[in-house]
Amino acid sequence: MAAFVVGHKNPDTDSVASAIAVADLMTKRGIAAKPAAQGKPTPETDFVLGKFGVKAPEIVTDATDKKIILVDHSDLAQSLENLAKGEILGVVDHHKLGDVTTSSPLEMWVWPAGCSCTVVAGMYDFYGIEIPKAIAGIMLCAILSDTVLYKSPTCTPADKKACEKLAKIAGVKDMMALGMEMFKVKSAVDGTPIRDLVFRDYKDFKMSGTGVGIGQLEVVDLAILDKYKADLQADIAKVKKEKGLHSVFLLLTDIMKEGSEMLIVSDDPAVVEKAFGVKPKGTSVWLPGVMSRKKDVVPKFEKVFGA
Repeated sequence: MAAFVVGHKNPDTDSVASAIAVADLMTKRGIAAKPAAQGKPTPETDFVLGKFGVKAPEIVTDATDKKIILVDHSDLAQSLENLAKGEILGVVDHHKLGDVTTSSPLEMWVWPAGCSCTVVAGMYDFYGIEIPKAIAGIMLCAILSDTVLYKSPTCTPADKKACEKLAKIAGVKDMMALGMEMFKVKSAVDGTPIRDLVFRDYKDFKMSGTGVGIGQLEVVDLAILDKYKADLQADIAKVKKEKGLHSVFLLLTDIMKEGSEMLIVSDDPAVVEKAFGVKPKGTSVWLPGVMSRKKDVVPKFEKVFGA
């Protein structure tokens, strides 16, 4: 039985690209595997897959009686339903270790990098397996997306080195031009349902037992979202109620100004000031320099909720 390689809920480009790449790598190592995703591709991911002629993975949301390789996450809240009823063979990730546990030893590749695809590139090197041209292209795009064209504080020298290698394999001569193409697609929000925008890059977390949801929308100019802010604010309030969470935060990230406006719905809005040292104005706050949920936001909230 082939293992399913699957990323987190509300899959982004890294989650999809790393699943496709790891499935290819595992299969070439003699471990039957196929890529999967827990939802439909985002517009950015559709653009990337189309540009390099790669098929979107099948949708799988339940792990019952399946062999599973997790990519781009190791948190139960972000993973498949009934994960305990499946068998986890491995984890490939670039986040902190989550609360997923196993009853048997497994293969673990968890690096402090800006993108899971950087880790996967290292895996191909380790096993001496050639990266196919099209897969190199989508991996390159994933790294450029996750590191926000190297602007994110999560970006490491390993990410840049991987991009240089992947660009050569994929035949991409101008990485930054390709990256801007992606972000223009990501910034095109007109006609998209508000709930789809909220969940475009959204994750649930358990912080010392407290349920917290954090979403992120990245655009080339924050003004693009001005007419949607009230609706986004109203919808994250609905998400908070539907999921029974303590707080839901939505980062509206301006990649050119290198900062984020955070929309806030919380049982205790004071947690934002405690975390960032900035008092919100109403239900939002501008956070200069905040680009990464993983590095700039989650650790600060975990410290506050764990206090």
